Parts: sequence; structure tokens; C-alpha cells
Amino acid sequence: MEAEGGGEYEAGAGILAVFGRQLKLCRERAGLDRAELGARTGYSSSTIASFEQGRRIPPPRFIDQADEVLGAGGVLSAGKEEVARAQYPAFFRDAARLEAQAVELHVYATQAAPGLLQTEEYARAVCVMWRPLLDEAVIEQRVAARLARQEIFTRRPAPHLSFVIEEAVLHRPLGGEAVWRGQLEQFLLAGQKRNVEIQVMPLSHVEHAGLAGPFTLMETKEGRRIAYTEVQGDSRVHTERGKVRELEAAYGVLRAQALTPAESLALIEKLLGER
Repeated sequence: MEAEGGGEYEAGAGILAVFGRQLKLCRERAGLDRAELGARTGYSSSTIASFEQGRRIPPPRFIDQADEVLGAGGVLSAGKEEVARAQYPAFFRDAARLEAQAVELHVYATQAAPGLLQTEEYARAVCVMWRPLLDEAVIEQRVAARLARQEIFTRRPAPHLSFVIEEAVLHRPLGGEAVWRGQLEQFLLAGQKRNVEIQVMPLSHVEHAGLAGPFTLMETKEGRRIAYTEVQGDSRVHTERGKVRELEAAYGVLRAQALTPAESLALIEKLLGER
């Protein structure tokens, strides 16, 4: 089956294959077998094999541990960022890097729950429904990558995160009733965090500043303001001040038009109670 993003998947897989070969060479040079390396890093020998064969994405913590245990002198750790980026579709890699460094992030979502708020089951349902169809390996890679992005919620200092979500997203039961309920409950949990604000744009409002489509706004710790837009797999990171300012203005109006965070969470609770 030919999957959407075949070329981008091959590029990511190539990075993982190269890292896997480096890991294997370093392990063999250190005189350890897979079971021994696994015991020293907290992984099974089969997982170490998957890392070496490029079938699984090694987490950053493992890469640093392996570099130290194997005496690689920073060779493995040097590839940590590229390995992390390999888990994302090519069109999202630059945005993922910026997102991980953001001190502020603001998302306007129109079709589905924002990736940063998705449950594992919801994320898998979204990937399974993707057209053209994705290979199973790509689905699992994208789900894992989406969940890994959610580490932003545990970062310290905590970034400021806000989301404006179209009400239609709340009514769309992607994945079925159980997945839908789990996703709405996830919204409620996230919305209770002090650094997170979730607002719903009601279907009943007669004015709407977001008709041009979804977007994400980010600010880095250096004060750079960046926007990310995506449609049908075509994406762009905007750094030019004029374009970013336009989207910032639109987002400000969207937040004013949407329900307040308290009203939004109350609406989500009401939807859960009705079904």
C-alpha cells in the first residue's frame, strides 16, 4: 500500500537507520551485547534491537544514557535532535522544533482536536482516517510523535498555552463514542491547568474572524514571534513580521468572539452529560 507522505517517511526512516548503525557500532566497540546495554539503560534487549534496526525511535534520555554507557564521547548525543525530528512528517518538522522551544503558544483549531490536546486513542483514529491511507508503521510513528509533543505541558518554566477550538470539533465523534468522550474529558483536564486556556468558538455566533483557516502562533524565549499555517499537508512557517502580526490580530479577535475559558469548559461538561 502506498501511504501518504511516503517520501517523508523514508527520509525519517533513513535518519533512524543511520543512528541505529551508529548505536550498534558503539555498542560492539564497547564490548556489550544488547541485553547488557539494555540492563544499564532500563530497556529490554528486543527494544535495543529495534533502536539499532531503525524500527523504533529512541527517546532523548536513552540516547544520552547510551552515549555515556558506551563511552561514545558525544557522538550519539549529537544526533539527538535529528532523531527527535525524524518522528514527525516532513511538513511539520520545523514547526515541531519551534513548538518545543516556545514560551508562548496559541492554537486555532477547526477540524479536529489540536494535536497537543489529543488522547492516544483520538490521535490514532485521526491517523487511521487520513487519506491517502497511511502505512501502519507511519500511523504508530505519528501517534508516538504526537504524544511526545505533549511533554510541553510538563516543561519548567511552564509555557503559556491557549487554544480556540471550533464547537463543531466537540460534536464530531471521531473514533466512536468512547474515544469522543475520552477526548472531551482530556479537554477538561487540560483546561484546569493554570498555564492553559481553552476557548470554544460557538456555532451560533454571527461574527467570525477565523474563516481563512487554522493557524498556530509561537513566541520563543528570545522574543521571536512565529506563525505556522497548514492545509492539505502544505505548510509554512511565517517569520515575516507583517504576516505574523495579521494572524496575531485575527487570534485576538477570535478570543474575544469565543466563549470564555469557564464558559467553554461548562459547555464541554454539558455535552458529556447529554450523552
